[in-house]
Amino acid sequence: MQERNQPLEVIKIDEQTFRIEDNGVRSFVFIGKERALVVDTGFGEAGSVRQIAAKLTDKPVMLVITHADGDHIGGAGAFETAWMHPAEMAYYYTRSSVKNPSVSPLWEGDVIDIGGRRFEVIHIPGHTPGSIALLDRENRILVSGDTVSEACIYMFGPARNLTAYLASLEKLIKLQGAFDVIYPSHGTFPIPPEQIETVRKAALSLAAGALPPQEPPIPVPAQMYAGDGASFYF
Repeated sequence: MQERNQPLEVIKIDEQTFRIEDNGVRSFVFIGKERALVVDTGFGEAGSVRQIAAKLTDKPVMLVITHADGDHIGGAGAFETAWMHPAEMAYYYTRSSVKNPSVSPLWEGDVIDIGGRRFEVIHIPGHTPGSIALLDRENRILVSGDTVSEACIYMFGPARNLTAYLASLEKLIKLQGAFDVIYPSHGTFPIPPEQIETVRKAALSLAAGALPPQEPPIPVPAQMYAGDGASFYF
């Protein structure tokens, strides 16, 4: 098992935007004029994203979950509710350690307005059934969750679907003119929009059986498949 004993690291992106690094996964805090938006909560073992958000702002805080893998919802129980796509709720309930966690729905096309900053919800199933991205059109930023990354992307297990994943990547490519930079949950930060096409090409090769399996560098019940500029555990 990977150790998760490094303390949370808070890194300022700009005056109203922060990323929180948590042992290989990251969360975000966006501060608006009326409230703050927290995106994901990490493992929840090395510290509290909710407490960090409270130190960064005195505004009301809303939690949005890009998807319900355990490294994104570990601290969700510190919030009144976790907002997510309804297609993710069943998976969230199976993954959450919090008894009777409260959830609220976010649908495709919903807009989260925190006062002077707006995030459009984009449903991108495949990595999980209810995975979402958040698009800030004014600032030309896409928050991608795990769907787009330069890190190895998890695509094994019953929550994943490669066909849906490829369709979601094509959907993001069609939106590529609306953003200049991607904020992923893992790996290099930030990454360029062109990484979507890089991931899509590698995923197509994976679907076609054209990538040879390799032993993964971490203990996961899957093989690693490396394409040109993108890789998967599958």
